[in-house]
Amino acid sequence: QVQLVESGGGLVQAGGSLRLSCVASGGAFNEYTMGWFRQAPEDREFVAGISWNDDRTSFADSVKGRFTISRDNAKNTVYLQMDSLKPEDTAVYYCGADWYGSTWDSLTYDFWGQGTQVTVSS
Repeated sequence: QVQLVESGGGLVQAGGSLRLSCVASGGAFNEYTMGWFRQAPEDREFVAGISWNDDRTSFADSVKGRFTISRDNAKNTVYLQMDSLKPEDTAVYYCGADWYGSTWDSLTYDFWGQGTQVTVSS
């Protein structure tokens, strides 16, 4: 069983920045594709992902150019650097782990963190 713990959320004004962190334990971190999602009313919206093996990344159109995802396998940690934040970025952000994953579909993810709140004021 993999445990994921997110941190780094908070309140920031529009145009500001936050960095989210997700620390994994209980599994082989380098075997998991990692993703960041934010909660919609009935599903989790993909935000950014990074592959398990080659650091290939993907971003939602709404955040492309503003957010950066990275991972440090030595620290079992994935990061989401969020710059130029907008009020519409306000959400609970979740870190997910997908064993040898190759998609950005939340339904394929095996483990989830508890979420961290990001609030962007105008």
